[in-house]
Amino acid sequence: MIELSAITKTYAKSAVKAVDSLSLTIKNGEIFGFLGPNGAGKTTTIKVVTGVLKADCGAVRIDGVDLAAAPLDAKRRIGYVSDNPELFARLKAAEYLNFVADVYGVGSVERQERIARYTALFGIKDVLSASIGSFSHGMKQKLLISASLVHDPDNWLLDEPMVGLDPKSAFSLKEIMRERAAAGKTVFFSTHVMEVAEKLCDRLAIINKGAIVFNGTLAELRTSQGVDDSLEKLFLELVDDSEEATA
Repeated sequence: MIELSAITKTYAKSAVKAVDSLSLTIKNGEIFGFLGPNGAGKTTTIKVVTGVLKADCGAVRIDGVDLAAAPLDAKRRIGYVSDNPELFARLKAAEYLNFVADVYGVGSVERQERIARYTALFGIKDVLSASIGSFSHGMKQKLLISASLVHDPDNWLLDEPMVGLDPKSAFSLKEIMRERAAAGKTVFFSTHVMEVAEKLCDRLAIINKGAIVFNGTLAELRTSQGVDDSLEKLFLELVDDSEEATA
């Protein structure tokens, strides 16, 4: 479970709050979609949850563990796929995967099984001896996703994970997300692909200009808007309405 309480983040060179008093709870056993236009605060929020960025105020709890009070304990419970798969270019892919496994204290049997499984699913098992610097963007993305699962995290956070993936790999990713939610684990991901969010998410939140403008199920969103439209149309209408309200 991931709990965010009144998170606020402002960047040093800007007076505008990138995230403004944001509160969310992502429950165990659900796939939670995080939607918003470019610059809305999605990546900032995810980086605060993972500890990459420090919030100005507010609290983050991972499975009840306060991120500020016990950062290492909280981070051990997270698997993170960033929006930019730039990794250690000089390392071989296998070296990187084993490095991640070492950081999380994963035993040799478990790491071998997980590395074999996920790299096979994403079609990179046969290139693990190659340097990461020789990989395409898509291959780096597949490696990053595989690495994020090596320690079998209870909370999986993915920032625009579909970018750069071929259709087969995107399908495999969605299947893994469903599998992990079914096992009672938490999946929290941001995306611009509304069709994916509509088919995949148990619940979702829409963020605009740093603030949550909707949080709930797709059925609840349709009820609140009074129309039975696609998520894409509902999203555009809601974001447009919130922008007009603050104009």
